[in-house]
Order: sequence, then structure tokens, then C-alpha cells
Amino acid sequence: MNRSALALLVCLAVVVLNGCQPAADTNRNLAAATATPAKEAFDPAAIEAEVMRIEREWYSAAKTHNAEAAKGFLADNVILVYPDGTAATKADEIRSIESGAMTADAYDMLESKVTVMNADSAFITGRSVIKNGKIVVPNQKKPIDITGEYRFLDVYARSDGKWQVVASQAVKIEPGAVAAAAAASPAASVPPPPAKASPTAKASPTK
Repeated sequence: MNRSALALLVCLAVVVLNGCQPAADTNRNLAAATATPAKEAFDPAAIEAEVMRIEREWYSAAKTHNAEAAKGFLADNVILVYPDGTAATKADEIRSIESGAMTADAYDMLESKVTVMNADSAFITGRSVIKNGKIVVPNQKKPIDITGEYRFLDVYARSDGKWQVVASQAVKIEPGAVAAAAAASPAASVPPPPAKASPTAKASPTK
């Protein structure tokens, strides 16, 4: 057999073998491409416990000026909104905590509730109470009194298996405003004045 005939035979063999391959199951491929991915199994109770643990650690860090702890549970891109409307970054919060500018006889979290959204996100709401709280602000002679009650919302996300705060906002509760609303609309259902400040408030003058 000459070389040309051998080459032709090889080519024919390749064509025949390819023709014998089973046809692609287009229906199966399409189903696989459009199938809804299975939801990741997770334990909401475990996530709730972890979020609560971190939240308490934040309160403790604020009271003891433990900036190192805060570096671990605050995401690098965290957005913090203090009760006075000031927006802050992780670096701002760390500086505030380690400066020791805030002092308080008590800084407690009340009525906290964790809502688990999925395996990687959750948020916590509640109230905080600061008793005899003061914060020293540069260029001001007297410390700012931050005693009072606050309502907070902190958002958590899990990245690389680690839960961190990605957003936080707190507002100060004004008992006078609640009383005025109740007086203006006696029939309206007005909740009793709450009490708690956001962990971010721990180091913030108004939080």
C-alpha cells in the first residue's frame, strides 16, 4: 500500500469513528444549563448566634477601646452612618475607638433581633442605651453628652467564611417627639419610647 492510499485510509477511519459517536443530548444539555442551582444549606440559628456574638464584641470594644477587635469584625468597605448624619469609614471608627474619646457608665443593647436572609447575609435591629456618656471632640472645650437611647440597624455579610459588618446606621430616640405624636393622635398606635444606640454609636458622639 503506497503512502497516499494509507493517508486516505486513515482519514476515512477518522470520519467513520466520528460518525459512530452518539449524538449530543441537546435536551439534557439545555436542562443542565437552565436548572436552578441547589440552595446552600445553612443553619439560621448558628448565624444568629454569630451575629449576636460580634455585636456584643463591638459594644465591648467601644467601652474598652479595643480597636484591634474592631478591625476584625468591620469589613474594609463598611459604611457607617452616625445619628447626626455623619458618614464614616472603617478607618474613622477604628480611630474613634482607639482614641478613648468616648466614655460611659453603661452602654447596653436591648431588644435586639437578628434576621437571617440567606447563608451569606443577615441584619440585626434593636435599641441601645448610653448612661452618662461623653465623647471628646477635637477643638471643643467641653465633651459632648451622648447619654440617651438609640435605634440601630447593622447589616452583616459572610465572605470567605467570616462574618463582618458591612453597613450600620443609628438614630437617636427623642422621647419628646414620641410624646408629641401620641398627644396629636391619641387614637394612633404609638409604640412606647425605645432605647439603644448602634454599635457604631459606641465611638460616635451621637450614636
